[in-house]
Amino acid sequence: MKTFIPDNVIIRENALDYPLGEKLYNTFNESEVRTRVVSARGPFPFDNNVSFKKKYHRAKKTLVLSVRTLSKFQTCKPSAHYQLPLVSGCPGHCHYCYLSTNLGKNPYIKVYVNIEEILEKAQDYIEERKPENTIFEGAATSDPLPPEKWTGSLSRTIEFFSRNQLGSFRFVTKFTEVDPFLKLDHKQKTEIRFSLNSKYSIKKFEPDTPGLEDRIGAAAKTYNAGYKTGFLIAPIFIYEDWEQEYEELVKKIGKSLNTRGQGLSLELITHRFTARAKNIIEEVYPGTELPMNEEERQFKYGQFGYGKYVYPKETMHKIKSFMEKIINSYLPRAETKYFV
Repeated sequence: MKTFIPDNVIIRENALDYPLGEKLYNTFNESEVRTRVVSARGPFPFDNNVSFKKKYHRAKKTLVLSVRTLSKFQTCKPSAHYQLPLVSGCPGHCHYCYLSTNLGKNPYIKVYVNIEEILEKAQDYIEERKPENTIFEGAATSDPLPPEKWTGSLSRTIEFFSRNQLGSFRFVTKFTEVDPFLKLDHKQKTEIRFSLNSKYSIKKFEPDTPGLEDRIGAAAKTYNAGYKTGFLIAPIFIYEDWEQEYEELVKKIGKSLNTRGQGLSLELITHRFTARAKNIIEEVYPGTELPMNEEERQFKYGQFGYGKYVYPKETMHKIKSFMEKIINSYLPRAETKYFV
């Protein structure tokens, strides 16, 4: 089991005005983790006369306690109606991760300590959309599970939505420390999804994350605890044994959860990259074998106006047809929400 332990903890001074900020300050200040309080705004006390690569890797081991401004929540299609900003960043080192460009050269793991205010803001959005149900995504710019050991924010959020008739919550993770959620009275208002990939892809491109069997094992726990459970199979890569390994992956899901897909959701995303992401990835992970040959891809403009390199149409059709076939074989009752 991969447990996130930061090398550095940076605390914005206004975070100490909140119970969670004060609690975490006391916890880390009494530990061996280097802990510093800094002003509410401004730079962090790090040596910036170092390489981009070193800054990036340092940030991945730095936990920041901050206060989230609440002007508005970002929308979050197609996953949900709104992002729920509990955490940003992730300690994993997945070579392909979009956070490489989204969070820039300093992808700190940032925790927002004003959790009650954030949930009150979520309630405002729920009230605005009555009588429709409002869905919130907790992992739009993060994997929110690694800091949960310290914060308890996901548990607090699960309990909040369990009491809410017209709001629901979902998040996705590659990590496995789900035991604190298993005894919560969630009332099936939270969907926990697990990001999975083939064994080859995890070994090659997902350092510092749990293995495939551990992730599926954690999913079996949440499924058996009555949570809505889903899987994000992403990014799907084409390589020599890809069909065999992705079939093994889907087969393992059905066998481990002892289900033919009843109550499961699936989201399927093929590998894609931008020119900016490629530059960052090659600098931060020199020698990566991530397939980023533009000549083998098709250029496509995305919903946010920037271009990305995706598999050609013929390859996309091949992947989609194959994934549909194996899902129908092993998880025929699962709901495939989308394939992109």
